[in-house]
Amino acid sequence: MPFNTALTRALGISVPVVQGGMQWVGYAELAAAVSNAGGLGILTALTQPTPEDLRKEIRKCKAMTKKPFAVNITLLPALVPPDYGAYAQVVIDEGIKIVETAGNNPGPVIEKLKKANTTILHKCTTIRHAKSAVKLGVDFLSIDGFECAGHVGETDITNFILLSRARQELKTPFIASGGFADGQGLAAALALGAEGINMGTRFMCTIEAPIHINVKEAIVKSDETQTALVMRRWKNTTRLYGNKVAKEALKVEKESKTGEFSDIAPFVSGKRGREVFLNGDIDYGVWTAGQVIGLIHDIPTCAELLQRIEKEAVEALDRSRSLHTATIPSKL
Repeated sequence: MPFNTALTRALGISVPVVQGGMQWVGYAELAAAVSNAGGLGILTALTQPTPEDLRKEIRKCKAMTKKPFAVNITLLPALVPPDYGAYAQVVIDEGIKIVETAGNNPGPVIEKLKKANTTILHKCTTIRHAKSAVKLGVDFLSIDGFECAGHVGETDITNFILLSRARQELKTPFIASGGFADGQGLAAALALGAEGINMGTRFMCTIEAPIHINVKEAIVKSDETQTALVMRRWKNTTRLYGNKVAKEALKVEKESKTGEFSDIAPFVSGKRGREVFLNGDIDYGVWTAGQVIGLIHDIPTCAELLQRIEKEAVEALDRSRSLHTATIPSKL
């Protein structure tokens, strides 16, 4: 086993790669495939309509893998928020020992999970938020650069800076998230001080990802310029695939005279985005994708992908080592 990082040791995985907890994507089929391949698969709690549905999905995943897997609990602003405590209790009841948290005011959920000796990975887009999470007792920080899909934060700091700031400022171990698709990226993240990487968009484009083939093929055909930043006006900036409806939403956002979120709400409906993944019309609704789409050129199995990443990372690290140890010719 070539990798021995704080992440692999704490989670019991062989490749320091975590699958992002993606809405409408993080089902048992994908999570089990990632875990079986040596990474950490993640079920997305809020993809399940109720805590009891999450319980069924956890049990389904257990039937598909004997390896460790996690559950993502993302706390989002809502008029009627889900019962996050009930989702957390199901995680505890089912003996899941790793949880990825994200979003607003995660303190009560993290406290509940920590009392059950759960290992917490918490996603942050700024060093300030990371320091707040450290005070809550999280075990790993997932440092999310501006390149990422979904909620990018409002500071626009890319991973090259953000990871180095994390290395300078944080004593809690961290993983790198946003912009990763290959072993060279893993090697770079390790060199910058991370203990592993989190990949979302790259895992969407695998055989086992439970989304329509049209979406996967759209990712393969796209380049790094084909994403759109929407909802910046309301300080809820989200990186989406730059399809027709995302561009329409952006136009409404810029031209709206009222500035009311209701003007854009029909365009950014999560239900319509869910339909894209089911029916394959990539322009029917908005869906998240990171700038990393420019690095994705095939649709492998999770096992093939992680084997490739492991090989590439080892080769990249060996190359770096050889550059350091190479004999420098003396001057004549």
